Amino acid sequence: MTRLVELLVAGVSLGAIYALIAVGFVVVYKGTRVINFAQGSMLLLGGYVVATLSPDIGFWPAVVAGAAASGLAAVVVRVLMSWSSTDDHMVLTIVTIGVDVVLATELIRRIGPRLLTMGDPWGDDVLNLGPVTVPQARIAATVTAALLLAAFFAVFAFTDWGVTMRAAADDPETASLMGIRLGRVATSSWLLGGALAAVAGVYLAAFPSAGLDSHAGVVALGAVPAVILGGLDSLHGAVIGAVVIGLVEALANGYGAELSFLGRGFGSVAPFLVMAAVLLWRPSGLFGTRELTRV
Repeated sequence: MTRLVELLVAGVSLGAIYALIAVGFVVVYKGTRVINFAQGSMLLLGGYVVATLSPDIGFWPAVVAGAAASGLAAVVVRVLMSWSSTDDHMVLTIVTIGVDVVLATELIRRIGPRLLTMGDPWGDDVLNLGPVTVPQARIAATVTAALLLAAFFAVFAFTDWGVTMRAAADDPETASLMGIRLGRVATSSWLLGGALAAVAGVYLAAFPSAGLDSHAGVVALGAVPAVILGGLDSLHGAVIGAVVIGLVEALANGYGAELSFLGRGFGSVAPFLVMAAVLLWRPSGLFGTRELTRV
């Protein structure tokens, strides 16, 4: 029973980290109808900046700098894409794959074989709740994600920026005619998506992980099943999907010995199996908007 509780806690904390990445995906998609596959390299960039600066300026200022660096990098990508001669969202999505390869290649060259530590104040400390042991870094990750997402949803629901974002996502043409500057909405969505990826990268590299390695950006792919599961245009769906995927991954890895008949590494495959099963039943995801076709 203790093992199950520890795995459930680990799954929820992992899901909270995935939720930051997943919300970044959804915000960019709602703002521009582009799936930003460069989120992985944004995560790696933010983590690299934090690990590099934290020994000199401290952990929290380094986190702010890392989030700013990733956000600005995402804005640069958005600006470059705005110069494109096409508005085809599929073409622009493919462009983000190229951006991811270029940026990740440079970061991999800089990091090399090293494992970078974040310099976070929790280190390898754990919290003992009876027989259950929980890393303090994962508790901090869950609390931080909850606070950031709560603040984001409040802003999205009750501020002028949130109104413009919802209007631009629901009907861009009408929103433009009403005076909403779609370019600003798109830029702010990319800025936010990059910043959230950086924060996720910090906690992914914290204990019980050994640190940030050159391939940490691939972890962002773990948020893709969460986004698809919840619905590509649903913010609350992204959060719920992230928690589900985090739990599935943690339980599949934790009970890897019992599931050995399914093959080694089943934990990394299980989220995609869940995603495929949901898509067969509901192609738009659990909370995504269904496309209606008039015939």
